[in-house]
Amino acid sequence: MMLKVPPPSLDSALDTELDPALFREGMSRVAGAVHVVTTDGPAGPAGFTATAVTPVTDTPPSLLVCVNSSGRSIKTLLQNGVFCVSTLGADDELVAETFAGRRDLNGPDRFTVGTWDRSKADQPRLKTNLVAFDCKVSDARLVATHHVIIGEIIAVTLGERRSPLIYQGRSYHRL
Repeated sequence: MMLKVPPPSLDSALDTELDPALFREGMSRVAGAVHVVTTDGPAGPAGFTATAVTPVTDTPPSLLVCVNSSGRSIKTLLQNGVFCVSTLGADDELVAETFAGRRDLNGPDRFTVGTWDRSKADQPRLKTNLVAFDCKVSDARLVATHHVIIGEIIAVTLGERRSPLIYQGRSYHRL
């Protein structure tokens, strides 16, 4: 004989606010590829480190980038309307740290770390990338504390096959 147990009511669980510290700790346990998102144009050069990068569709090719709205680079990226996502290799930790704002370099000075060239869309591209995606902004929305940017991919450049840099447990790791 099988007992039928009613599903738990979610009403009370949905009405309670999740502790942000618990959320951050949970997300710190999720490994993510490390990318540097760069832009250049009428508003000038800028860039930031991101792990919140993911494909959206392959027709048209697009990806999603999330960035804290209090960061200095998001305004520049939105004004320029184009950007490049360079996926970092295991040896690019200093570049990741620099563009994460942990090396006391800002704006154009960040590009003194690493070796850079120009992408097909004339954006700053890290030469040691695993892959680089040139994008034009097709949508941008403010969601709570972050901007969610959808970029339509206009060019892909494949770099050398090598181990990626990942971020997990609030530190960088090499595979």
